[in-house]
Amino acid sequence: MKIDLHIHTSTGSDGNLSVEEVLREARKRKLDLISITDHDSIDAQAKAITLAKEHGIAYVTGIELNVTFSSPGGKSVSLDFLGYCFDINDQSLRNKLQLMRKHREDRASQILKKLNIEFDKENIPRFTERDLEEIQASVDGTLGRPHIADYLITKGIVGNRQEAFDRYLVKCDVPKYPLTLPEASELIRNAGGRLVLAHPNNPNGTSLISLTTDLKEQTEIIQEHMLDYIDGVECWHSRNDAATTAHYIEFCQKNNLLMTGGSDCHQKPIILGTVDVPDFVAGQF
Repeated sequence: MKIDLHIHTSTGSDGNLSVEEVLREARKRKLDLISITDHDSIDAQAKAITLAKEHGIAYVTGIELNVTFSSPGGKSVSLDFLGYCFDINDQSLRNKLQLMRKHREDRASQILKKLNIEFDKENIPRFTERDLEEIQASVDGTLGRPHIADYLITKGIVGNRQEAFDRYLVKCDVPKYPLTLPEASELIRNAGGRLVLAHPNNPNGTSLISLTTDLKEQTEIIQEHMLDYIDGVECWHSRNDAATTAHYIEFCQKNNLLMTGGSDCHQKPIILGTVDVPDFVAGQF
């Protein structure tokens, strides 16, 4: 059985393929169970449910929420949580996501203002409202910094996304919508779903590594500060090593937590279905 419960699309967030293209690729790769988990967006869900049925692929609704987590030491860090099996028509969920979408748009505008300050220092022409409109027009799903990076490339200001972040987008960042873990948990659970901590030891993403690289210390943080709010942990991920996966499987077994896994595929390159997620994971759904 082939399972991938962590996939992004251009329809809902920062993937490279539309929901239609992702489902065609999933069928081509003979996936049996999938979930599209776009960032702070459920725009792709209704279409994904329909297409998965047409392609004969089992499907669970999904989303990836960015959460501002207050750590034990008082430091606020950004973490990602995956929501599964929720009702896509839940009005409270829809209202909150609309609010977060508006904040993303306002955030983009503020980032552009900061970019203009940097451009002035380098004698680069300033971005205008027209530039912001063009960035927004290029976005199929949820607007984020990668879209601004792509626009900087299009304008010839940088050569690639990494340069865009290194030269501008890190220093010009503006805080994301401050969604807390209790809020995220209530949002997903009240919509009938379950909340899962995503890629807890991801070295290249938002993860507990920002607090500690020690796996035991990571699970102590989860044990002491998250168990009331989460239903599971993503144990299999494209950037996991064997020690990480084994540690989190053991932790979930001890705490009776849901275990999930996925590629976190953004189709750059296409790694859909390449993570070896055990068959029993499907039975949890």
